[in-house]
Formats: sequence, C-alpha cells, structure tokens
Amino acid sequence: MQTKILKINPKNPQISKIKQAARLLRQGKIVAFPTETVYGLGANALNHPAVKKIFKAKGRPSDNPLIIHIHDKNDIYLLAKDISEITEKLIGRFWPGPLTIVLKKSQIVPKITTGRLDTVAIRMPKNKIANLLIKEAGIPVAAPSANFAGRPSPTLARHVWDDLKNRIDLIIDGGQTNIGIESTVIDLSGKRPMLLRPGGITLEDLQKTIGKIDVHPFLKGGKLNSVFRSPGMKYRHYSPVAKLILIEGTKQSVNKKISQLINTYKKQQNRVGVMTVDKTFAQKADIVKYVGSSFDKIAANLFKTLREFDSKKIDIILAQGISKKGLGLGIMNRLSKAAYKKIKV
Repeated sequence: MQTKILKINPKNPQISKIKQAARLLRQGKIVAFPTETVYGLGANALNHPAVKKIFKAKGRPSDNPLIIHIHDKNDIYLLAKDISEITEKLIGRFWPGPLTIVLKKSQIVPKITTGRLDTVAIRMPKNKIANLLIKEAGIPVAAPSANFAGRPSPTLARHVWDDLKNRIDLIIDGGQTNIGIESTVIDLSGKRPMLLRPGGITLEDLQKTIGKIDVHPFLKGGKLNSVFRSPGMKYRHYSPVAKLILIEGTKQSVNKKISQLINTYKKQQNRVGVMTVDKTFAQKADIVKYVGSSFDKIAANLFKTLREFDSKKIDIILAQGISKKGLGLGIMNRLSKAAYKKIKV
C-alpha cells in the first residue's frame, strides 16, 4: 500500500479535497486526519472490515475500544441508548470539543468497534477538517490516534507518516493540532458519572456543569479491573523509544535529582535529554527541551517533544513533573503512562 498525503487548509478547508478523503472512507479505506486534540486514524465505524484495518495498521490489541467521531449532536441517538439529562447537559456545554462520552451502545454498532463491550465511546470534534470530513463521508467515523500502538500520539502529519507510512491509504495534513493530548473520557453508562481519562476538558470544568464525578481508581494509581471502557487504560501508551523517567517533587528537589541522574546516566555512556517546564534550567544534559510553563503550552508540545528526543537518538529522558490541577491532570496521566520509571523526591 502506498500512502498519499493530502494538504488541506485548516482554517478554510478545500471542499473538493475533503470530498476526496470522504470518498475513501465510504469505500472502506482508512484515512488519518487532524482533530483539535491529536491526529486520528479514521474508518467507517459501522463497517467491520474497515475497522479491522485500523487495528492491523496500528498494531493495536482488538480489546482496546475505539472512539466514534460524529459531526452532528443528534447522531448520538443512532449509536447509543439511555441518553440521560446529564448527557444532554454535557453535550450542550462541550460539543463540539475534546470530550468523549461513554454510553450503552445501540445494536447498530459492531462489537469490533467497542472492543466487544456493551458500551460505546462517542465524541464530536471541533476541528474544521475533521467535522467536514465526517459530514461529507455521511458515516460515523471510528478514529483512535494515528500512531503505531504504544508510541507518542501524533500532533503533526509527519508523525503519522513516521509511524504508519505505507500502512494506511491517506494522511490529511492539516498542520499542528491545537490541544496536543487526547480527549477527556467520561463514563455515563453506570449509576454515577466517572472520569476514565483526563484530557482537553478538565475535571473541574465537568464538575461545574454536572456536579460530583467519580474518578476511576486507576487514575489515582489503583489497579485496573477487568472492564476498561476507555482507550488508554489497559495498555502502556505514549512511549518514546528512549526510557522516560518522570520525577515529581518540589522544584528544588526535582532539579537536584535530575542533576544526579544526568551524571549517573552519562557515566554509563547514555545520551540524556531533559524535558523541562523551567526556562532557567541549566543542567548539562545532551539535549534540554523547554516545553513551556503554562498547561496549554506543555500539552501542545508534549508528544512532539518526546518524538524529537527519539529523532536525536536520546537514550534517557528525564521529565519534570507538574501539578495535577486542571489540564495538568491530563498531562501527568500521559507522562505516567509513558514512563519507564517514576521517582518522587
């Protein structure tokens, strides 16, 4: 298979190009496209053979559920049942946007799309290219992140190319994604709302809209039970080739520990990189990458920076931990999932 790249203006998408990509989706082929979070790898969510191609291209375990993307809020009634008042509130407040809602699935959704679960994960992307593509295709689109399974999620078309060239039919190049980490996932299929994955919509924002929300014990360091209704729960994700070590603590204690680790790993002939949120950081690693100080900047730069370390043949990445408030919870979730080792000082 020869993968083609199709450049589309993210602010004013050319409809003729959108229709070209939509035609491929209707034909049962797979297309990578930008969303406001990361690039997604799309296929007809209701077509078993098409969805199967996603798992094959990504090397993704078949029990890892996919998120279905829609272009119209009313499409949720086609794909799910038992739509509650709380669901309606969240849809009204956060769609289109980076919020995925888990509900009991309807009969129309094939089990391959949901990882054989009785629930379905649905979101309505805000990105113009994504929304127009789904609209023109005329089908709900299953779309996990467009990376090889376990790798950092792609925020640029070239990241998709690096991982999936000649494994998929088309990559839409719509520039860099805005948010940089995947959507928030909330489970509304049970008696109480539960946060399954933190992301672009913060827990605090959700609570302001619907009140108390349980946080899955897995996000607090607990063990995962046998049911995992969201992507990113069961398997290791977001990992660079380099071994990432996440260090948490006060600024002074973290920087002291990083200095010690730089010396230790360099003596072992490792190339060491540091991912820092401190612009004044001056330790002598092989590469130091400043990802920003605000949560928005850190999220936008996170996966791109991990891939840049790999391109520079770094062996060890030392990453400074941040606060888990607001968007920081989603960022730390991704770093924790990517980490080879976590250190608290």
